[in-house]
Amino acid sequence: MNLKLKKIFRTKQKDPRCSVVVVAAGSSERMGGDKMLMTLGAKPVIIRTLMAFQKSPLVEDIVVVTKREKIMALTDMIKLYDISKVSQVISGGATRMESSLAGVSAVRKGAKLIAIHDGARPLVSQELIERVVREANQHISAVPVVPSTDTLKQIDKNGVITGSVDRASVVRVQTPQVFDADIIKGALTKAVQKHLPITDDCSAVDMMGFSTYTVEGDPGNIKLTLPEDMVLAEAILKSRGE
Repeated sequence: MNLKLKKIFRTKQKDPRCSVVVVAAGSSERMGGDKMLMTLGAKPVIIRTLMAFQKSPLVEDIVVVTKREKIMALTDMIKLYDISKVSQVISGGATRMESSLAGVSAVRKGAKLIAIHDGARPLVSQELIERVVREANQHISAVPVVPSTDTLKQIDKNGVITGSVDRASVVRVQTPQVFDADIIKGALTKAVQKHLPITDDCSAVDMMGFSTYTVEGDPGNIKLTLPEDMVLAEAILKSRGE
């Protein structure tokens, strides 16, 4: 069915379920080491991420996308922690878009919704997972966002400020981002084929002409990028009593 028509005639799930793609194929250059294997609250970062989706009753299966040379080690680690919802650990591509496309192409047959999540966001809560999945079930997509608290400026190529940006109209986007399965597969395929310079999955859907709905994100759902982020993550875990 044409994707535009599918948007009109799609059937909403009475009790929504989704497949999850966890993208963990990055280089971790700014972290100074493999952040997926760094210890956070006595567990590797990637294991904390996967355990969050393992616990969710809305998640049916998980596909992990990583570097080819890490597949065996990660598979062994997943078995050690008994994360039974992981159906496959596969190799990613040269870009985020290629890795996401590999992941959505590997989810279970018949999946209606697919969530795509950064492996480096290990503090995603059950409440956020439920919010974004249920909203995507009502529409074709849902993305968690948090307001920008910084003052934002426009600059020119020389680094000179040329104007201000209305903070009320700007948000910071998080993951998991959840989409109708056929639509995200089509959008990512097109993005990869056309070598589109996009850095998150909802941008691919936007470029297909579909509206992306937002839900309230979680300030604690941070992405681990720099060494100091690990310190903040440990503090967040402690505040949650974990």
